[in-house]
Amino acid sequence: MERWPWPSGGAWLLVAARALLQLLRADLRLGRPLLAALALLAALDWLCQRLLPPLAALAVLAAAGWIALSCLARPPRLPVATRAVLITGCDTGFGKEAAKKLDAMGFMVLATVLDLDSPGALELRACCSPHLRLLQMDLTKPADISHALEFTKTHTTSTGLWGLVNNAGLNDVVADVELSPVATFRRCMEVNFFGTLQLTKGILPLLRRSGGRIVTLGSPAGDMPYPCLGAYGTSKAAVSMLMDIFSCELLPWGVKVSVIQPGCFKTESVKNVGNWEQRKQLLLAGLPQELLQAYGEDYIEHMHGQFLHSLSLALPDLSPVVDAIIDALLAAQPQRRYYPGHGVGLLYFIHYYLPEGLRRRFLQAFFISPYLPRALQPGKPGPTTT
Repeated sequence: MERWPWPSGGAWLLVAARALLQLLRADLRLGRPLLAALALLAALDWLCQRLLPPLAALAVLAAAGWIALSCLARPPRLPVATRAVLITGCDTGFGKEAAKKLDAMGFMVLATVLDLDSPGALELRACCSPHLRLLQMDLTKPADISHALEFTKTHTTSTGLWGLVNNAGLNDVVADVELSPVATFRRCMEVNFFGTLQLTKGILPLLRRSGGRIVTLGSPAGDMPYPCLGAYGTSKAAVSMLMDIFSCELLPWGVKVSVIQPGCFKTESVKNVGNWEQRKQLLLAGLPQELLQAYGEDYIEHMHGQFLHSLSLALPDLSPVVDAIIDALLAAQPQRRYYPGHGVGLLYFIHYYLPEGLRRRFLQAFFISPYLPRALQPGKPGPTTT
């Protein structure tokens, strides 16, 4: 078939014009998704010129390019204007970076920290505008939460409160459930669930008045059975369910609720290997002799080493999570769930659509590989019972 390049060129001009317009309006971002779409369009162009009549090739390529750019376009966002947002856990990590970015965008940011003299708090004071307000809050202390609620009401009388970002969280132990003290489950629930519940309930009158947003940092460990993250995962599962309930109940008020389920990112807590080593030593020191004999110290060392290896693969760039927080706050129609991070989408696909045995093996290979407890190893003595 004789090739006629003009229809192809016309389609590319149309695609280029729309892409340029979207870039100028900041509705499109230069990045891998755009480059991948252009590569696929080039391959489609090659096929169309060889298999279709010129006008049909023009129509197919133009339609494909239009659809691709529509899918890549950022959904419409609300103006920042004078919106105020309360963010918890801003000493480090996602909370600190989100506070800096939202402040730069023009939000009035109320940022809670555990310590007003922490390095993160000092950094926020140094690099952010005078509109950012810091307040001390520990989610395990009801008095701190009550003070934060009064602080928020006082500082948003003229603007109202648009958003609450529940970012503060705690992971206290990495061990099998049987090896984890019940106190660690209580500590995780106090911060990740009960503290978040009390703060969110207290702030709801302000959010109902503004028809605002609730954004909560969850974890894939709350959706699937990550080995050795029982205390953390169950608390995150509880808070995710709580947010789903809030989403239904607050719908008539116009309050939209989003949960962000990030992959593994290199936050300060992830990078603090010494802290994880200290927690492992505390776990070993507090184990009953019978459990230590049944599992063996080498079992705990293996789990600890595997966990640290998974942390070494954490992504250093926190911007995907910060971008998800911003979208949840400003998108006209925010998503119920966000999954920032490489491979998170694949992880959820495997979890929801593959058989249980494959799911379990994938999680073990992805996170912590299996290792037999001492009592189950051939030639090793089993635990003694009284």
